[in-house]
Amino acid sequence: MKQFLVGAVLLTAVSTGYGQCEKMTILTASKTEHLAADSSVERSDDGVVTIEFDKTTFKVNPPDEAPMTGKVDSISCSWSTPYKDGKTRMKITLTNPQGETQHFTVTIEGKAGKVILNAVMDGQPDQRIRLTADKFEQKM
Repeated sequence: MKQFLVGAVLLTAVSTGYGQCEKMTILTASKTEHLAADSSVERSDDGVVTIEFDKTTFKVNPPDEAPMTGKVDSISCSWSTPYKDGKTRMKITLTNPQGETQHFTVTIEGKAGKVILNAVMDGQPDQRIRLTADKFEQKM
């Protein structure tokens, strides 16, 4: 009986964390940081950015620019507390308004309720983007 209860608790914890990745999620940030290879901030842009994603789609809405849409090629997801503590790692393909595609590795990590998104363009690890989420939640 004890093993059954432990198993049920673990299954619930895993399905709760993964269930977050099944739903459309939105991350909102008010600042975009462009990082150098050593993670130092090269420049910072103010303006609200929203990123919407689920297990198959990814959309970036930058300030004063056309949205970029794409697909999630692969995703791994583990959140002990949904939208607060955990990690999602995605390989994505984005298409810009001119029709050009770019491949990225995106990591969203939450620690103690602070959620940070890091994006690296494949083949260009010295060009990174970091967003600290103002909001990270299920899209209603």
